[in-house]
Amino acid sequence: IANRFPQHGHYIPQRFADNRIISSKYTIWNFIPKNLFEQFRRIANFYFLIIFLVQLMIDTPTSPVTSGLPLFFVITVTAIKQGYEDWLRHKADNEVNGAPVLVVRSGSLVQTRSKNIRVGDIVRVAKDETFPADLVLLSSDRAEGTCHITTASLDGETNLKTHFAVPETAVSQSVSRLETLQAVVECQQPEADLYRFFCSLIRPLGPENLLLRGARLKNTKEIFGVAVYTGMESKMALNYKCKSQKRSAVEKSMNTFLIIYLGILLFEAILSTILKYTWQAEAKWDEPFYNEKSETAGKKGNILKFISDFLAFLVLYNFIIPISLYVTVEMQKFLGSFFIGWDLDLYHEESDQRAQVNTSDLNEELGQVEYVFTDKTGTLTENEMQFRECSINGIKYQEINGKLVPEGMTEDTPDSSAPHLSREEELFLKAVSLCHTVQISYDQPDGLGDPFSHANGFTSQMEYYASSPDEKALLEATKRMGVTFTGISGENMEVKTFGKSEKYKLLHVLEFDPNRRRMSVILQNPSGERVLFTKGAESAVLPYAKSGEIEKTRVHVDEFALKGLRTLVVAYRLFSTEEYKEVARRLHEARTALQQREERLADTFSFIEKDLEVLGATGVEDKLQEKVQETIEALRLAGIKVWVLTGDKHETAVSVSLSCGHFHRTMNILELVQQKTDHECAEQLQHCTHHHPLNHRAVVKCTKQGFAAKIREDHVIQHGLVVDGASLSLALREHEKLFMEVCKNCSAVLCCRMAPLQKAKVVRLLKTSPEKPITLAIGDGANDVSMIQEAHVGIGIMGKEGRQAVRNSDYAIARFRFLAKLLLVHGHFYYIRIATLVQYFFYKNVCFITPQFLYQFFCLFSQQTLYDSVYLTLYNICFTSLPILVYSLFEQLVHPHVLHNKPALYRDISRNAILSFKTFLYWTTLGFCHAFIFFFGSYILMGEDTTSLLLSLQMFGNWTFGTLVFTVMVITVTLKLALETHFWTWMNHFVTWGSIAFYFIFSLFYGGIIWPFLHTQDMYFVFVQLLSSGSAWFAIVLIVVSCLFPDVVKKVFYRHLQPTSTQKSQVG
Repeated sequence: IANRFPQHGHYIPQRFADNRIISSKYTIWNFIPKNLFEQFRRIANFYFLIIFLVQLMIDTPTSPVTSGLPLFFVITVTAIKQGYEDWLRHKADNEVNGAPVLVVRSGSLVQTRSKNIRVGDIVRVAKDETFPADLVLLSSDRAEGTCHITTASLDGETNLKTHFAVPETAVSQSVSRLETLQAVVECQQPEADLYRFFCSLIRPLGPENLLLRGARLKNTKEIFGVAVYTGMESKMALNYKCKSQKRSAVEKSMNTFLIIYLGILLFEAILSTILKYTWQAEAKWDEPFYNEKSETAGKKGNILKFISDFLAFLVLYNFIIPISLYVTVEMQKFLGSFFIGWDLDLYHEESDQRAQVNTSDLNEELGQVEYVFTDKTGTLTENEMQFRECSINGIKYQEINGKLVPEGMTEDTPDSSAPHLSREEELFLKAVSLCHTVQISYDQPDGLGDPFSHANGFTSQMEYYASSPDEKALLEATKRMGVTFTGISGENMEVKTFGKSEKYKLLHVLEFDPNRRRMSVILQNPSGERVLFTKGAESAVLPYAKSGEIEKTRVHVDEFALKGLRTLVVAYRLFSTEEYKEVARRLHEARTALQQREERLADTFSFIEKDLEVLGATGVEDKLQEKVQETIEALRLAGIKVWVLTGDKHETAVSVSLSCGHFHRTMNILELVQQKTDHECAEQLQHCTHHHPLNHRAVVKCTKQGFAAKIREDHVIQHGLVVDGASLSLALREHEKLFMEVCKNCSAVLCCRMAPLQKAKVVRLLKTSPEKPITLAIGDGANDVSMIQEAHVGIGIMGKEGRQAVRNSDYAIARFRFLAKLLLVHGHFYYIRIATLVQYFFYKNVCFITPQFLYQFFCLFSQQTLYDSVYLTLYNICFTSLPILVYSLFEQLVHPHVLHNKPALYRDISRNAILSFKTFLYWTTLGFCHAFIFFFGSYILMGEDTTSLLLSLQMFGNWTFGTLVFTVMVITVTLKLALETHFWTWMNHFVTWGSIAFYFIFSLFYGGIIWPFLHTQDMYFVFVQLLSSGSAWFAIVLIVVSCLFPDVVKKVFYRHLQPTSTQKSQVG
């Protein structure tokens, strides 16, 4: 501690990690090599690099600049985007690493930066600050040496947790006393589990002594702690799940198409090379006399010559692979993602939160979703609990105006009369207000405040901090009914019943755990009796009860659950002196055991929590978010299946599913719950059922015959399936296929009592099933993170359970209802835009290169290029790039309102419909047809009778011919996109007509001036001459019209004869 090591060289200090957090990918030194390596892993970039190197090495028809420049442009733009994103990460890291902290050094507090904390430093943290490293708590300003922290940023729990100082150091509350402390901390190696920690400092310590980096100090003025894990070794840093790169379906299709085009390219190059040699085999077609072979060329091996010819053709045709496609797609995704943030329909006024995009790579995936997995608490519901009813001693009560009123009675007592509770009611309310782990915060109002605020015995600012919203709601309810919990001082819990204070001595807390599903406290009441209060799920409390109104309570609990309330059962037990001694001894033994501590504690707890007397049950309502029902219905109409995955109990989950429209009243609900063995589970899944009506819906309790057959018989009825966590793990262990078959035939599935990793497992199961559907997961808490990262698209809800889900998601929205707009409108648009963008890119490059291939038949395969190299370079960069970029940002096939109101239109684009092989073939064929028309049209109209064309009797040369083909091509390709555009903005007009105009102006300048830096100027005055001929103008118009006219006719016919539902709604 404090890095005071024993002297005389007996101890060599270990090297520990420093306290820097690094979330960035690059540093200044490795940015260029690392980024280049990542970029050249892309097929297209690597391919262009090879072509560029080939051009440098052998004598090729086009200059290396033609492929070097676009490649350089693409690499630079991508590097700038990735560099900028990484710079933002560096900036965030520097803020964290540079935060000021106070450290004890040589007897005084020294302010330093967070990154300078070393293992062993004593750090002081004040109220509301976050811990800068993982600290073992040495002392706090509270007398009992405890402090309260909240870990919302780590695991999403907003409650206060109590942590304890090492008892021996708890008295060292000043810097001078800490300075005299000499001790050694021994702890385990760093590990990611937030809840496991073993170390020894004078005595063995556990997780309750460790303050984690990222947690925040509450309700405690200051604490001192010694740093044990720093920087990237802290538990928070070890929990950063390295986000795997998610790739969209469109990107995968794009790569498939690229490989097909590579095939076309190789085919053209090999064909040209073979034809060249076939032709040259005839003596008369061999090299002409003015091009005599030199001695060396004659001796050069045939194989080498063949290879160099093949490479030359490869270079000549390489533009069929569109390199700028990747850059346009990157820009489209990056710029397009701003629309989600700007959309005011996705803005939530109350919390002032707009939608945010964390990954722009998946925009189009939003248009492909087939399964939505949603959490329940906080995603479908508000996570705001309100006390509704309770059952005490077998009688149901409701709360009316802050009073407990038995069901069926109205409030008949006037307010003035003294409130009165029966013994059972009072005992029940006391049990509820004592059996919990709630902290109280007294925030003093600023200034003098209200002089009467203490008259009631507690300040107006008293606030409960609870580990679950249920506990808080219950305590606030008992407070309204006259039994108020006013806090813990030392080991006394204080309760006021109508202003009369009572103190209970807190002896033991039996903490809640998910396996027991209950928690208990053992207290000594004012009359000296030892009493146990227990509360928990009814399945965890009622089986251990021996007296009280057990059956009535069970009926009431089921009734509450059917209304969608969250239920808890409350019970108690009195101990005799002997019983209590035994209990205390066993607890002490279990708690101090070094081996198998958890198992021994579990045994002891079950020994204590038995022979209970039931007091009653509570029902708390979790309000549904608004428009949840409409959203789920819209998703269902869009052909998306909704699964709800929740940690809640079965009855509550089913009732919420019914109230939010996930299950319909008419649905046939199949239940696969509480299965004990594999065998039972399989039978349940296989065979068939008998109905029994309950609350107007058929809940199917299956006998020996089960679901699969049932579904096959009445496939008219819609089915819903309910599974719980335990049965699910059985079903997945042996009968995965059968389970999947049942699930796919159910229109709604509800999984309850799910552990976080089980949620991710279910998502993975569907993701990897044979159909490979696109999945989307949406949740708000840290327990949803694994599912959000597993699904193709992860959406975080900015809810009450911390920001963990939002941080790990691809998109974040404030409310569940925004999901409909995000998928049905934004998803639809993004998908249509990018799908057209990809197809159009391949089309325009086929148009571009095929004439080059056809030209080889007319120039004896001498690798003569048809276009000037400047045109080759600028075709994809300048002349045809902007219209498609603007189209892919603004295109709207249908008005957004129509898409929102007719969810069924979403089905038109499902399963990657627009990028199917059929449409890809259509665009490619179209490209080849247009290319043939460009080339042979120009050849027929201008090629034969060249002399009469130009009055000045100048010959119509190959450059003029090439320029004519190029001009026709630029105009046709641009107008083809104009035909595809449904939504015209001034930007579209500007770039469409501007591109054509720019081409003409550029060509006049380029050919009209003698440029000193060009070593050859083939194009000098070619363009001016071409345009001075009237027949050239006639040819241009004729060819463009003959290309696009059949296209227009096809569109009109299809619209009238076989309109799709999207086209119908365009008219509507």
